[in-house]
Amino acid sequence: MDAGNFISPSELILHPDGSIYHLKIKPEQLADTVILVGDPNRVEIISSYFDKIEFKGANREIHTHTGFLNKKRLTVMSTGMGTDNIDIVMNELDALVNIDLKSRTVKKKHKALDIIRLGTSGAIQPEIPLNAFVLSEYGLGLDGLLSFYNDRDKVVGREMTEAFIEYSKWPEEFPSPYAVPSSEKLTNKLGEGLVHGITATAPGFYGPQGRSLRLKLAYPDLMNKLEDFKFGALKIVNFEMETSALYGLGKLLGHNTLTVCVAIANRKKHEYNQNYKKAINNLIELILTRLTT
Repeated sequence: MDAGNFISPSELILHPDGSIYHLKIKPEQLADTVILVGDPNRVEIISSYFDKIEFKGANREIHTHTGFLNKKRLTVMSTGMGTDNIDIVMNELDALVNIDLKSRTVKKKHKALDIIRLGTSGAIQPEIPLNAFVLSEYGLGLDGLLSFYNDRDKVVGREMTEAFIEYSKWPEEFPSPYAVPSSEKLTNKLGEGLVHGITATAPGFYGPQGRSLRLKLAYPDLMNKLEDFKFGALKIVNFEMETSALYGLGKLLGHNTLTVCVAIANRKKHEYNQNYKKAINNLIELILTRLTT
């Protein structure tokens, strides 16, 4: 065993049965194509389309089902909300396929997973209708997570990031923004006919997304700056809380990542669809069809 490659029990935490700590699954219980959702209840909805389910597990807000649809093996997993949870899920998904959990050493041969997030979001462009399917060509991180990793600058789109910082007059006391592209492979496979653009990922639902209830905002012009920013042909089309971390960690770890969300609100028009579950089911059916045929 290479002692320099050994990962200690305090850094790579496993359960007594050999499953990884937060996800609480073993490598053989994970498919090479993974669908991520925020809501644990949505896992059951997606796996109800499977022809066969071979594994079900749950730990805290992370529920996992693995099975087959049209002979393709899939895992669907809930993450809960936020980039902090994505940090856990992405690192542990990678560990399951690229670290030998018994020897606690990194494998010599790298495996790339296809990881697709299906979620909900708020549109910020007035022309995007409620229930539209929005594909994130870039994740624009306002959360700061990727700054904790050494090779951040190798995967960040520097020109877009710098253009946004300059245009928005981004406050120096805020986390440094970063823009990361989606997987070209998954975008080409799943993106036909969807709304494409930049997704802004916030570290919260209220102030970080420009919402004010009783607390005043430190950056009250945030929504206008996001709506008006353009980079080439791309606009910032929606707000959510996971994509930048998914894309950034995916690129650093060598996995293919993509987010497609239903626009259940339009922030510019002050609209919200309370009955968005049918639209979510329509998105699930569309993506499952494109993944498995």
